Amino acid sequence: MQTNPSLSESLFTEAFTQNPFPVYEQMREKEPIMRMLFPDGHYGWIITRYSDAVEALKDPRFVKDMRNAGIEEDMPFMNNNMLFSDPPDHKRLRGLVQKAFTPQLISGMRGRIQQIADELLAEVEGQETINLIDEYAFPLPIIVISEMLGVPNSDRNKFRAWSNALIEQTGQGPDEEMRGLIMEFREYLADWISKVRKQPGDDLISQLVIAEEQGDRLTEVELYNLVMLLIIAGHETTVNLIGNGILALLQHPEQLRLLQSRPELIHTAIEEILRYNGPVEFSTGRWAREDLEFKGVSMKRGESVIISLSSANRDPEQFNDPDLFDISREKSPHLAFGKGIHLCLGAPLARLEGEIAINTLLKQYPNIRLKADVSELEWRPGMIVRGVKEMPLYLG
Repeated sequence: MQTNPSLSESLFTEAFTQNPFPVYEQMREKEPIMRMLFPDGHYGWIITRYSDAVEALKDPRFVKDMRNAGIEEDMPFMNNNMLFSDPPDHKRLRGLVQKAFTPQLISGMRGRIQQIADELLAEVEGQETINLIDEYAFPLPIIVISEMLGVPNSDRNKFRAWSNALIEQTGQGPDEEMRGLIMEFREYLADWISKVRKQPGDDLISQLVIAEEQGDRLTEVELYNLVMLLIIAGHETTVNLIGNGILALLQHPEQLRLLQSRPELIHTAIEEILRYNGPVEFSTGRWAREDLEFKGVSMKRGESVIISLSSANRDPEQFNDPDLFDISREKSPHLAFGKGIHLCLGAPLARLEGEIAINTLLKQYPNIRLKADVSELEWRPGMIVRGVKEMPLYLG
């Protein structure tokens, strides 16, 4: 099968980054499982329909550890974590951290998250404007995950630089600058973990260090990569959930007013934000473990497969009037957090942070409005996250 030039050339352009949904609509109609040449020179597949996405996310023939598809790892120092592992390693690695992310434990953090939101807004009191991302959406979740892990919140800007280097890849493959930033991150963690070994506390890194020292449950490489993943994944989703959520509400003032008059709608509002313009554009890569046929399409062993979560969440076969933003929409089986064994472990935390951050902002500053035209907002590059780099607001 050949690539579809008219569609594949539309991907990864500035216009697509601004608004990918018209392109996704064409892809779902014309070629819902599309073969294309990625910017780094390899051929792979993009899946855009909801039903196909659900099947692909749960299909064990699509593996996350590229070695299981016969591909040599390009960044072995980054990939030994639960996000890029398959059973049985995946179950072992996930089991070590999932106890810290149970709904009950996350619910117990509500008071602290509320305190952080209040303190961040207190810092901008008296200002006429705010950069929502830099001053609120980014610091809130990075403070939360730093406290959970036991790393200094004062280093949050370092985490942001390292995270951006990994998340905002354009598909060209890792360059020397990115490799250097990753190694800086590793060296930072090596120093911090050595301190924890000498004086463990009750934080999550200490628990992981103790598990690693108990034997073969966690290797040192897995320990480093797991902590790296938790720092990155522990804030990236929420930053964009808050940013995209506020943007959607400002673009739909009747929905903004509805939420302000009925703040209890925040739970369904968060689910609609996640569906309508979620924080993760594409799933992380999967690879065909063997030559296979998927939904009538022949794929070769080692070919990559990515799922457009954003497209699946706007599929009219699954959602009534999918381009309508409706915070009172009933039950939304969106795929913003994935599906199957790799369903996002931090989903309950991201939801809670989003609920508190958005409702607190709207309560304290009910008259916020954009300081720029939507077309002037710059969206982050890369093939994973979907969010704006900056969002200037008038606080009112």
